[in-house]
Amino acid sequence: MKKISVLGMGYIGLPTACMLANSGFKVLGIDIDEEIINKLNSGKLHIEEPELEKIFSSAFKNNRLRVSLEPERSDVFIIAVPTPLDHRNKADLSYVISAANKIKEKIKKGNLVILESTSPPGTTRDIVGKIITNGTEFIAGRDYYLAFCPERVLPGKIVYELENNDRIVGGVDKKSSEAAESIYKTFVKGKIFLTDLETSEFVKLAENTYRDINIAFANELSLICKDYGIDIREVIKYANMHPRVKILNPGPGVGGHCIPIDPWFILENTDRKDTLIEKCRKINNSMPFIISEEIAEIVGKYRDPKVTIFGFSYKENVGDIRESPAIIINNELMKKGIKVSIYDPLVVNTKYNLSELEESVKGSDLVLLFSGHSVFRDIDLKSVSNLMRNKNIFDARNFFDKSTVEKLGFNYYGL
Repeated sequence: MKKISVLGMGYIGLPTACMLANSGFKVLGIDIDEEIINKLNSGKLHIEEPELEKIFSSAFKNNRLRVSLEPERSDVFIIAVPTPLDHRNKADLSYVISAANKIKEKIKKGNLVILESTSPPGTTRDIVGKIITNGTEFIAGRDYYLAFCPERVLPGKIVYELENNDRIVGGVDKKSSEAAESIYKTFVKGKIFLTDLETSEFVKLAENTYRDINIAFANELSLICKDYGIDIREVIKYANMHPRVKILNPGPGVGGHCIPIDPWFILENTDRKDTLIEKCRKINNSMPFIISEEIAEIVGKYRDPKVTIFGFSYKENVGDIRESPAIIINNELMKKGIKVSIYDPLVVNTKYNLSELEESVKGSDLVLLFSGHSVFRDIDLKSVSNLMRNKNIFDARNFFDKSTVEKLGFNYYGL
């Protein structure tokens, strides 16, 4: 029976470790955060994700999954640690480097090392591979197997998509690709495609950059439509009737750990200037600032204005606030002297002060619908309006029906 060490017990590493454990492997989950390890060892999760508790409990109770602060000798090492941006919009690979240094102390000939962390092309070969070679004199493809396999999951559906989505596996050589494939096919029901290291790294970046560019196009259209006094929703509805057109809805910016970050990784090691990718990043990054200005203008006529944000996570129906543009809007409004209250029943364990529904809207001058959680469909807007001081709604997601909201006495604003 193979033993697998998974480094990083976050949104990808922990579900992956559970999947592998429930597929019959002995799995060791590693994280540098002692609080996370202590919580997992007590049988409790530190992240919210549908179905995760079920597969974690199964793996933990059957003694297939253990967690620790340090790796042990294993047959397979999977690196699933964060790769954030630094202040220069460059990949911060410090967690990957640290993980690779830990692996080199435990690796033996014939082992398999897989990087899952989203990274600029060349990271697996030139950073992970070289760290292991320098520390052991092992050569990837000769003494051990080295591969890259990016996650391709949607928060809120991580467990389902880990099992059912297709996967791309790139290896330093064919045998490395096949070795990694043999691990993933124990729980992946989708197809698994094999390629080389750099192609697999680039595929993940291209997927998320494609999304970012499409969102930027919709956002720029919405800004231009405002100049013309045209309703962007009508434009998109009719344009999408064309059989080869599918314009996305505009939004208040792009959040999460992938789409706002991955486009920069594509540009990491190239000298190309004035790229479409960079322009689209700037458009999407500008949206929360534009919305903050518009909201400040709406409530600026009131004394001691208050704004209520409905939904603080970066997307609907998840509690994940990583890179959420709502954070920027919150901070910008507060800089302008506007009081902000936040209502998001899905967000837990955050430093931001969240309120219950009634408390958040009491005396408010404007509700900003930021994340379109399904639970917000059940909110009684009539009761909300009775608690507010002034009845304004800024719908950043085209979530509410405009005519319905206006019949309740609200002034309706949107992108």
